Amino acid sequence: MLLKSSPALGSVLAVSLLMAVAGCGQAQTPAAPKASAAGSANRPAVLQGIEKQGFEVIGEFDAPGGLRGFAGVVGGQQPAAAYVTADGKNVMVGTLFNEKGEDVGAAPLDKLVAKPMSDRIWSRLDGSAWVRDGRSDAPRVVYTFSDANCPYCHRFWEAARPWVDSGKVQLRHVMVGVIREDSPAKAAAILGAPNPSAVFLQNEHDFSKGGIKPAATITPALANKLDANQVLMVELGFQGTPGILFRDAQGVVQRVSGMPQGEDMDKVMGPR
Repeated sequence: MLLKSSPALGSVLAVSLLMAVAGCGQAQTPAAPKASAAGSANRPAVLQGIEKQGFEVIGEFDAPGGLRGFAGVVGGQQPAAAYVTADGKNVMVGTLFNEKGEDVGAAPLDKLVAKPMSDRIWSRLDGSAWVRDGRSDAPRVVYTFSDANCPYCHRFWEAARPWVDSGKVQLRHVMVGVIREDSPAKAAAILGAPNPSAVFLQNEHDFSKGGIKPAATITPALANKLDANQVLMVELGFQGTPGILFRDAQGVVQRVSGMPQGEDMDKVMGPR
């Protein structure tokens, strides 16, 4: 079952955001330009327009061609760059390339927004109600929002076995209950067990038979944990399960919605 999404941004801003994210994640970047405070006295008034559309200004950086560059966040979660024209009357949100095909905003976004935001996201995930799947000393950690009744979560669990069983990856299943009526009770049965990891694995091994029995009751404490997990899932941009988060080689958190396909599995899990 899909969850309701947050209000959409304007179409132009949304398209520009997609371009900015793709550029930030893939383009080669020059050395980070000098950054300055976003709240300077000569802050362009035109920024107020995109702020009303969900763009939060984090910091300013040098940009070419008389433009002023501003690093920010769209929708509270996605890094994006905005460029104000020299006359201060117009602003564009998106990717600006130089003559070498390099995204000039990638490095400042990484410095001012992506890495600090990634640290905050990782800290929030660490404080959520999750179940460990794999060795505690595995060098790579992958978080996934999981529903005990979700067939795609189960497929991801099966596909991850080579990495998990070899000790290379530890999966942390942030349990939610969104698929079926008894999903919250099954999640409660897992989180409330003396050995949550063992009960989680039992559910996966018995998935084709219907999985584990749901808890007879859900305590207020467990209900609060499940509610918090679901709120976190939505805030991080997922509308259903699985919702997967991992750190790339630069330490920036990346997201995959649904079962990873093809090469995406290797990107999520790392080398076999």
